[in-house]
Amino acid sequence: MAVVPDNLKYAATHEWVAMDGDIATVGITDHAQEALGEIVYLDLKGSGTHVGHNDKFGEIESVKAVSELYAPVSGEIVELNTEVRDDQSLINSSPFERGWLIKIRIANSEELSQLLSAEDYSNLEH
Repeated sequence: MAVVPDNLKYAATHEWVAMDGDIATVGITDHAQEALGEIVYLDLKGSGTHVGHNDKFGEIESVKAVSELYAPVSGEIVELNTEVRDDQSLINSSPFERGWLIKIRIANSEELSQLLSAEDYSNLEH
């Protein structure tokens, strides 16, 4: 059973969001990393890039598949997790702590209301 922390918001595309002021930390869910299997490659847009809600911000590749990553909120990418870029296994071993992907300075806080609660995400048909 996948872990779904209560303190995060979720996109139906399997990204999670943790808010700290106007900065959204974004990663992929435990369910997503389990479905992908061993992650072997990660390609992310750079800092300073503006992304819209549901815009592609990167790709993640595992031994099973290549998947696109979608921004759950719009804004400017202000930080990339360089640790995970160098060691993609952190996404598998620690998807909610060390395995985060990017930080976005959100442009529209109202978009957060469109994200799913932990309970709603858990009830999705995966």
